[in-house]
Amino acid sequence: MLVGMPQVSAARPRVVLDCDPGHDDVIAIVLAAHTTDLLGITTVAGNAPLDRTTYNACVMRDAMHLDTTVHSGAERPLVAEPKFAGYVHGESGLDGAQLPVPDHGADSTDAVSFIIETCRSSEGVWLVPIGPLTNIALALRTAPDLVDRIAGISLMGGGTFGNRTPLAEFNIWADPHAAAIVFACGAPITMAGLDVTHQLMVTPPRIEQVDALGTKFTTMIADLFRFFADNYRARHDHIAGAALHDPLAVMALTNPDLFNGVDRKVTIETKGQHTSGMTVIDRRGMIGQEPPNAHVLEDVDHEAAWSIIVDALVAAGARAADA
Repeated sequence: MLVGMPQVSAARPRVVLDCDPGHDDVIAIVLAAHTTDLLGITTVAGNAPLDRTTYNACVMRDAMHLDTTVHSGAERPLVAEPKFAGYVHGESGLDGAQLPVPDHGADSTDAVSFIIETCRSSEGVWLVPIGPLTNIALALRTAPDLVDRIAGISLMGGGTFGNRTPLAEFNIWADPHAAAIVFACGAPITMAGLDVTHQLMVTPPRIEQVDALGTKFTTMIADLFRFFADNYRARHDHIAGAALHDPLAVMALTNPDLFNGVDRKVTIETKGQHTSGMTVIDRRGMIGQEPPNAHVLEDVDHEAAWSIIVDALVAAGARAADA
């Protein structure tokens, strides 16, 4: 059976956003708040330790005056040692801007239970993990019935090349054992990997466009973008800015017409000395090969995607100013 693009109804998709903010996670939160029914935000260790990713999620919740809850989750991978990404996002996970202090911290410290209870109380919820897949794997392992209740999983991770190793993207590399559980679970999966996320770049002209929006909120976002893009350019030979990875996992649900993708069998390498965290994408097209388990996004209309992000930032800035 083919996996196919998500079939999202005219209504706003109901989403649990599992994240590790992270500069690009912040934009995914902004986008999810603007275009989905955001049922809750769960956090995982990844771009920074759990206390920082949770704090950053709370910053965004309160800065945008969102009527949603934040639940902290796994502070380490299932098996591997914890690995963070301060070299990209700074030690705080959101270096580069003066962040407002949140009104309060997380609403609970049990993200896995929140995911399970939310998906059991209402069928058709989309899980949107944009960090390491630890929380999602723990939820699926604890409650296998979720596979038949959720609409699917739209994730950011993987690709035909890596950014942490030559073959492994950070989110999968950080907890490959969790990723193996998720990709083998049987739920519909849409994968926004590096092949597509590197097509949506935040460049100096786009940063100036955000800064020109003129609200306190969008000025903060522009400052975050500058740090993010400068870090990317300093670490690559030839790159115009920073890849906005995480928003595409949200946009795959809200604007699937912007993407081209192919159903593929994706296997997670967990043991290789040089390949741990690799998403092994079967592109052979041979009769008798294993059936696909993921819809792998390959192309995006990046100009249209950027316009949608700008609209979401305008709305977030207005909401923050009015509250």
